[in-house]
Amino acid sequence: MDDEMVERFLKDGFVKIEGAFPPRVAEHCARLLWRETGYDREDPGTWKDPVHWVYDMATGPFAAAANSPVLHEAFDLLVGEDRWQSRYSLGTFPLRFPHEEEPDDAGWHIEASYTPEGAEHPHTNLRSKDRALLMLFLFSEVTEDDAPTRIRAGSHLDVPPVLAPYGERGASYLELGPKVAEASAHRPLTHATGTPGDVYLCHPFLVHAAQPHHGTRPRFMAQPPLHTSVPLELERPDGNYSAVEFAIRRGLAQEN
Repeated sequence: MDDEMVERFLKDGFVKIEGAFPPRVAEHCARLLWRETGYDREDPGTWKDPVHWVYDMATGPFAAAANSPVLHEAFDLLVGEDRWQSRYSLGTFPLRFPHEEEPDDAGWHIEASYTPEGAEHPHTNLRSKDRALLMLFLFSEVTEDDAPTRIRAGSHLDVPPVLAPYGERGASYLELGPKVAEASAHRPLTHATGTPGDVYLCHPFLVHAAQPHHGTRPRFMAQPPLHTSVPLELERPDGNYSAVEFAIRRGLAQEN
């Protein structure tokens, strides 16, 4: 199963872990998120905005969701033992509500992870500084009618050649967005659907996008990074590459 997970990750740029944390934990988290919105769960007339952002929930249920044994095992498998940092909050939550208004954040992109000195916007570089994975935690049922995150499967392999010319400083997500969108346009489309408690572990270079919500049920999800504890390396004398590193090398045509 470990080999199968790594192969899927290398091929598609993501793996879905069903039931990564218990449904009861997901429901507890969802109740806390509803409270943060100020909306009435039973009254769609109170759902004012297409996206309501909630920031940095660090209470017990969220820490429990992020630290299940199955997730820690997967982090070791994909990133490497002792190469990632535990999380006790889940970053930002883009809570999407059915709405006639179109959101302004639905473009194809990769995530940024740091801001160099003098830069105005967050950047990404070829070694994915500070970010080991992008993670999608589902706290509600998400079907194709519930504005799931769109994913271009295999697009993580298209991004390293785009990033390589920028060197260690990297480039901002605004500059990279159109370039990675064009480079990955040929990739097949899939959607981050699932049930509460499912988690998608994504390569940091996976090209993805939000979409308008024209369904009926709000979509509750977190999209935190898994931070590195040591920098990713693309030239290891011992060849002990993590799956994340190996995929970058493959994208640069250094590995077959």
